[in-house]
Amino acid sequence: MELKKRNSVFTELNPFCYLSGDNDYIEVTEWTNGEGFDITISDKSGDRITSMTYGEYKALKKVIKFLNKGE
Repeated sequence: MELKKRNSVFTELNPFCYLSGDNDYIEVTEWTNGEGFDITISDKSGDRITSMTYGEYKALKKVIKFLNKGE
């Protein structure tokens, strides 16, 4: 067994999402192997957890950018 420390970032959603409540937040935690991260979004519907590699994140950014060009 090994005990590891992982990088994590936390913020409340209020400054970013007008639909969010007072206790809603997002937390991103990097995987120990550095190949991706877990995303936890907590809001009135409960906790949603998504895991993503950096390659998947890169693809997601690209398709969102493509979608925004259509605006």
